[in-house]
Amino acid sequence: MNPISVLIDKMNEEDLWDDEISLERNEYLKVKGSIDTNLYLVKNGSLRIFLLEELEEHTIRFGYKNNLIASLDSFLNEKPSDFYIQALKKTTVKVIHKKNYISFIEASTENKKIWFKILENFVLQQMERERDILTSSPLERYRRVLKRSPQLFQEIPNKYIACYLRMTPETLSRIKKY
Repeated sequence: MNPISVLIDKMNEEDLWDDEISLERNEYLKVKGSIDTNLYLVKNGSLRIFLLEELEEHTIRFGYKNNLIASLDSFLNEKPSDFYIQALKKTTVKVIHKKNYISFIEASTENKKIWFKILENFVLQQMERERDILTSSPLERYRRVLKRSPQLFQEIPNKYIACYLRMTPETLSRIKKY
């Protein structure tokens, strides 16, 4: 069973959400230099987390329906982050503040186990992505992401997927024709 789905179900059952935010296409949920200690559940739409360095964007993560998304560094250390979170289309997210989320996690051993499993999976996914970017061809990166997250290609525009895969949109387009 997917630990994120289990966690979301439990949070919904207990109605833990503090707020709901609607974003228009291209609107920012979080900008560079801000502190964001919220965790978000994407109800509908899609978002991306990215960095901007010398006018070059580096997309590192996406969120779409039934995904949790956060500026994890800021969530964990409560310091400003260099990450942006931007809506790629009209999007609605549910919000839980860190204090309330931590209370929920600490309320049971089962919740703690689920949270640690989510963090463990996240770290392993990031390590796999870094390895892919450093050692795999564009075709191999595309195939691995397609296998791991087929819904990504339904929810996210190709130009952002190409950025995430560290290739040009033209290269992605050629690869998808195979």
